[in-house]
Amino acid sequence: MSQTDKIIEINDYKLAQNFFGHNDRNLKLLEDILSIKLNGRGNQIKINNDNKNNETEKIIKKLISLTDTKEELSPRKLKYAAELLKRNPAVNLDKIYDEVVLENYKGRKIKAKTMGQKLYLESIKNRDIVFSIGPAGTGKTYLAMVMAVKSLLKNEINRIVLTRPAIEAGENLGFLPGDMQEKVDPYLRPLYDALYDILGPEKAKLYQEKDIIEVAPLAYMRGRTLDDSFVILDEAQNTTLEQMKMFLTRIGFNSKAVITGDITQIDLPSKKRSGLATVQKILKDIKGIDFVYLSRHDVVRHDLVKEIIKAYESYESGN
Repeated sequence: MSQTDKIIEINDYKLAQNFFGHNDRNLKLLEDILSIKLNGRGNQIKINNDNKNNETEKIIKKLISLTDTKEELSPRKLKYAAELLKRNPAVNLDKIYDEVVLENYKGRKIKAKTMGQKLYLESIKNRDIVFSIGPAGTGKTYLAMVMAVKSLLKNEINRIVLTRPAIEAGENLGFLPGDMQEKVDPYLRPLYDALYDILGPEKAKLYQEKDIIEVAPLAYMRGRTLDDSFVILDEAQNTTLEQMKMFLTRIGFNSKAVITGDITQIDLPSKKRSGLATVQKILKDIKGIDFVYLSRHDVVRHDLVKEIIKAYESYESGN
């Protein structure tokens, strides 16, 4: 063993096995992320030629603390934690997955399920305007809704405003039956679903009747100033450049705005530029605004959803 080799001993063989992963897949993943050679044997990890002033050893020991004896440490959880520690070795991982953001009306504890989601929640806490961009199933809208309800219940804001553009693939409002509210309600259904899951149908409807929570199409935002509000713009990839500017300039004093969308699912006419795709270039240098990018690794729906997204990414990139 050379002078730069290090040995980390794990005090439980089952813990070591769950950390290494099936066929040592977690160790192989760590080798790629940390650019180091690792060997696992028994309950020991050997770090070969570690010239990084004990940084790698500290990171691995923190990652071991995420593992338990009941189940294998998932590669996804390991990847996010390792990449976060690589950027900031001082991060306390113990609190990342344990923090309860809110309990829903049934008493279910709502927590971040991925490192990407945790970073997203931290951005909402610390910034007044946050853009969350990523594929379906990553919790973009739901977690924004959770943070909005939390702010409302803590009396940090007076109301929640939920909005989205009434544009969907292959449909036109003019051809749908009913009055305007009946026409737009189907487009707003995902927002209602999230709201009912968090507050419960009765409380959510009560708040809506009192105008404490407003669910409306984006067109209704024009000409307003939203003070003391938590505003969520969903499906923002379907805003035009002008609509995005209109929305962002509605934000008033003591307000937060979270804008969510998936720029791979734009339903605008081909000649129209997406406000979400363009705003990344326009606002990229403004301090106080965060852009959070979630990926298929943050998908918390059925496992096949992640594989579907991966297949589409491969197809669209020409591979």
